[in-house]
Amino acid sequence: MVFPRNEWEKFRDRIASLPMQAQWWKRIFLGNAMDVDMDATGRVLVSPELRAAAGISKDCVLLGMGGYFELWDTATYMAQEAEQMKGDMPDVFRDFSF
Repeated sequence: MVFPRNEWEKFRDRIASLPMQAQWWKRIFLGNAMDVDMDATGRVLVSPELRAAAGISKDCVLLGMGGYFELWDTATYMAQEAEQMKGDMPDVFRDFSF
């Protein structure tokens, strides 16, 4: 996940407030977070460690998810999307109007 600073701070505070039984997940989310900067052309360099953790080898997909972004390996995303499209739309969308 890629967060703008203000959204990261909200997410970080929510994770940090979780009880002790979630301690390892707190470490996973908070301990692996990294600050990144944009270059002069608006590009963001994703560290090799984060690319490896996300399984991103070359091509990727950046999805806007409201308050944050998701960065996916293209092949992984396409496979997951195709799998989801085989099933029924979740009930929460039954009365949703586009």
